[in-house]
Amino acid sequence: MTMLTNVSAAYLTSTNTAYSGRTRVRGYVVTGTGTAVFRDGGASGTTRLTVNNTNTTSVLIPANGILFNTDVHVTITSLTAITVFYG
Repeated sequence: MTMLTNVSAAYLTSTNTAYSGRTRVRGYVVTGTGTAVFRDGGASGTTRLTVNNTNTTSVLIPANGILFNTDVHVTITSLTAITVFYG
């Protein structure tokens, strides 16, 4: 049985917390050439996902997404922007 949740979005142009609290990352859209590192627990937290990107990429994460227990912190290096979908 799949649990339905509301999905929200956070738009980041620099390193920051996309969401504070327990949630699941469901997908992202990233523009530019560079890297985004998704961490659970702030800037020095556990790395849950690393994205190396060129151009514009849109990804939906299958099933229930990636669980973040504390928060969703995204370290952005040389990217134009990233939109993170969570819920």
